[in-house]
Amino acid sequence: MQFYYGSQMPLRVLDECEFWKLQESEHAVVIPEAVPHLEERYVDDLKQWEMALSHTHQRVIRFMETAIRSGGTFSPALYHDLMQLVQHCLQESQQFIQFCHMLIQQSAAISTSMTAVTIMKHIIRESQYFIGIAQTIIYHSQGA
Repeated sequence: MQFYYGSQMPLRVLDECEFWKLQESEHAVVIPEAVPHLEERYVDDLKQWEMALSHTHQRVIRFMETAIRSGGTFSPALYHDLMQLVQHCLQESQQFIQFCHMLIQQSAAISTSMTAVTIMKHIIRESQYFIGIAQTIIYHSQGA
C-alpha cells in the first residue's frame, strides 16, 4: 500500500482492513470445503474463526460508515479508534496464521495432502501480507 493518499489515508486503511477480514473469513469457510475429510474438531474451530472474522469485518464496515458520515474528517479520537481497530485486525490475523500453522502440523487430513498444505500456505501468505500492511499503518501512525 502506498502512503500518498493524504487526508484520505484513514479511508484507504479501512478499505484494506475490510478487504482482508472478508478474505480471511472466506478462507475459514474454504478450508473444510477444500479438505473434505478434515477432522470435525477443526471444522468446528473454523466455524468459530469464520464467525469471529466476520464479526471483525462487520466492525470495520460500521467504522467505515461512521467515517463516511463524518465527511472523511478524522478527529483525534476517531483516528485513535481507527488505530485500535487496525491493531485488533492485525492481532486477529496473527492468531489466524498460528491456527493455520497448527492445522498443517496436527491435522492428518491436511498434512497428508500436498494440495491441502499448498492451500494452507497460500492462505497464510495472504494473511501475512495483510499483517505487513497493518504494521506499516501502525508504525506510520506512531511516527506521525
